[in-house]
Amino acid sequence: MEVQKTINRKDYYGGALMVLIGLGAIYGGTDYHIGSLSHMGPGFFPAALGGLLALTGILIAISARSGEATPPAPGDGHAHGLPDFRGGACILLGTLAFLVLGHWGGLLPATFAIVFISALGDRKNTIKQAFVLSLGMSAIAVVVFWWALQLQLPLFRWG
Repeated sequence: MEVQKTINRKDYYGGALMVLIGLGAIYGGTDYHIGSLSHMGPGFFPAALGGLLALTGILIAISARSGEATPPAPGDGHAHGLPDFRGGACILLGTLAFLVLGHWGGLLPATFAIVFISALGDRKNTIKQAFVLSLGMSAIAVVVFWWALQLQLPLFRWG
């Protein structure tokens, strides 16, 4: 009895796109001095990140092949057939809010805004969950970027 393999085309094409972007990052990183692990040059990070992205893309493309066809999950998609633009719109609005508040408000309000608005892009998140997530990520951003890395972006800026 022959087992017919099916390919999840979205995962296959998404993995292939990640491989292409990763290879492009590796190629772009070679324009700079890469260096070694002990003395990293400016091209090391883009090349390493591109390699990880390409490896992840390969793994996703390989996992796109499965032994049986998977039916769509219940509630997947919309009854009216229109695409759901909520997630993409919230991510774009969150990014714009970060740019504006980062310039005129500082790191803390900008981080809170991008996480809160982007979290609302998922229909499963409530406002309370988005608020708690935003508080947690803002605390992490203060510790990592402002205190540990001493990023030259003030916590609060008025005007």
